[in-house]
Amino acid sequence: MRTKQIHLADIYEVMKEKLDAGGTVNFNPRGTSMLPMLHNDGDRVEIIKASQPLKKYDLPLYRRPDGSFVLHRVVRKPRPDGSYVMCGDNQWHMEYGVKHSDIVGVVIGFERRGRHIKTDNRLYRLYCVVWVALMPLRRLVFGGKNRLKRILNRRNGK
Repeated sequence: MRTKQIHLADIYEVMKEKLDAGGTVNFNPRGTSMLPMLHNDGDRVEIIKASQPLKKYDLPLYRRPDGSFVLHRVVRKPRPDGSYVMCGDNQWHMEYGVKHSDIVGVVIGFERRGRHIKTDNRLYRLYCVVWVALMPLRRLVFGGKNRLKRILNRRNGK
């Protein structure tokens, strides 16, 4: 079976219409920001329209002011102004100020190698709690790894 890659921006209006009507939307996320949970090739997510407000550990698809679409996790309770703090599972920089009006939908499940995993699954929820709790360690590990790469590159003349 041949597949064609389509950017979310190209189907945003259709996607929004389907979500507003109570339907679900499935797509293959691209990128590495949600590793180890979501893999770039093959994984498929299912989203529904987001209820307000989102909760810590929810995984929304949102649109940044520049028009790009991002699938990152809510890592803190909503702020007093109602905005969210987001971070990818493979990142340690938090993104502040994501408003509910930026939210397109929220993931309710994902599929990997034919196996469907719902976001209310106990093991998935445990993963979320542990992974978010490890954020300070991620900063040390990722930051240290990047510093080490820079040092080695300087030594090798790159």
